Amino acid sequence: MSNQSTVHSVTYDLLRRLELTTIFGNPGSTEQTFLQNFPDDFTYVLSLQEASAVAMADAFAQTTRRPALVNLHTSAGMGNGMGSLVAAYQGHTPLIVTSGQQHREMVIGEPYLGNREATTFPKPWVKWAYEPVRAEDVPEAFMRAYAVALQPPAGPVHLSIHLDDWNHPLAGPATVRSVSTTIAPDTGRLRTFAERITASQRPALILGPDVDRAGGWNAGVALAEKLKAAVYGAPLQDRASFPMNHPLYQGSLGMSLKAISDRLTGHDLVVVIGAEVFRYYPYVAGDILPDGTELLQITDDPATAGAARAGDSLLGDTRLSLELLIDMVGDGSSRSQPQPLSHDRELPATPNSPLTPDEVYAALETVRPEHGVFVCESTSTMEQQAEWLPTVEPDSFFFTASGGIGWALPAAVGVALGDRDRGVSRPVIGLIGDGSFQYSIQGLWTAAQHDLPIVYVAMRNREYSILKSFAELEETPGVPGLDLPGFDIATVARGFGCHAVDVTTTDELTKEFTTALEADVPTVIVVTTQPEKATF
Repeated sequence: MSNQSTVHSVTYDLLRRLELTTIFGNPGSTEQTFLQNFPDDFTYVLSLQEASAVAMADAFAQTTRRPALVNLHTSAGMGNGMGSLVAAYQGHTPLIVTSGQQHREMVIGEPYLGNREATTFPKPWVKWAYEPVRAEDVPEAFMRAYAVALQPPAGPVHLSIHLDDWNHPLAGPATVRSVSTTIAPDTGRLRTFAERITASQRPALILGPDVDRAGGWNAGVALAEKLKAAVYGAPLQDRASFPMNHPLYQGSLGMSLKAISDRLTGHDLVVVIGAEVFRYYPYVAGDILPDGTELLQITDDPATAGAARAGDSLLGDTRLSLELLIDMVGDGSSRSQPQPLSHDRELPATPNSPLTPDEVYAALETVRPEHGVFVCESTSTMEQQAEWLPTVEPDSFFFTASGGIGWALPAAVGVALGDRDRGVSRPVIGLIGDGSFQYSIQGLWTAAQHDLPIVYVAMRNREYSILKSFAELEETPGVPGLDLPGFDIATVARGFGCHAVDVTTTDELTKEFTTALEADVPTVIVVTTQPEKATF
């Protein structure tokens, strides 16, 4: 092998300097020239399916707070990964997604595994897509991709690279640049917002996922306490940004026009920070805001500000905005403190069989580990999970941002790998419905190969419960394909190298969960449950 500097060697040196030394993917023939002579100081995380590779990289980037690199196989792999790419885009995760392109000499004839319109394919779910015109442009394209992915609002970008570009001679080194990752708010407009907040008699704060992403958890708590304001979780939040055991916390807003408007009745001002206005799911007729209620929004995403259907918006980093607001707003001592959220935690004297989701989560509460991080995707039991296992620390709750299922299982792998990369040891727990589990069950193999002691709790209710609830809401009886009989999660998990058990009682559940927390391999606990009717 020649020691001549090439596109390959110059690009890998650039990736080192940018700390992009962990690559997620599933290699194909058009990517092998990129992966050849893979350096010892890099890590390749093999996923058995590209959607899982993207979800792993997404959670890894969220956990490490720096961009992650995903390598997909031309158009076929990009197609497989698109569902998870939507989640990364919606969740403002900085990803650099690369895919191989056929040999330059052949693309004119549309060869096998050629990626037609490669830069169009991933849109609109990437911020930028590019295919270098010359081989010499590859390192600079990576640098631009890194800069675009990081700048607010952060998000995924895509590079399509011809397989014959990597061995092209190129003198190095590549130029390394730095870019800002936060945008300060307009202080004049922020001061106007602060005056309106100060004048409010009964303000409500809605702290969305971007607050936790920006590291604004503590600032959000401080602002809420100074204002004595009620705090709500944003609808369908993929990150939690306020301690759910705090006396000011009033629960989630809901997910429909009617539910949200009803919940905000009585507040004269609503302040939405780091979230959409609003993220709706089912259509239940209602007003965007109750009569007499005004709204202010702070976001770092112009598209989110533009899409708001009510209120006045301000662009700026959520953490910086919160920290500035703490000093700008007046003291809320004259306001009456909201009543703490009431909890209905009745459990049956005799356990049910099968168990209800409430019983499952109540049992897990008794053995909940300190500083545990929860990666969740049991969509019909979100309310019960939040009741019994509330988020109480920053960076400790992850949920898909897209609405598509199959994200959480591989995302737990990404969280665990991210913690390992940054030298942090936390229990990682996946709370996942049986339907979601099947979408990406091959992700268990990656967890086992990397000896990640993740504890997965699979809720086996044998149906898509959320869809049955939605069908009832929409008055659409007789929808096929909503039942899930005939598969054995534990047996499949063991086949992928995990420890796996089936449980039917809370005693069995807590015993196996406690044992799994001390294991050095991933564990899958399959608990048989009753279906839960979701409320909208």
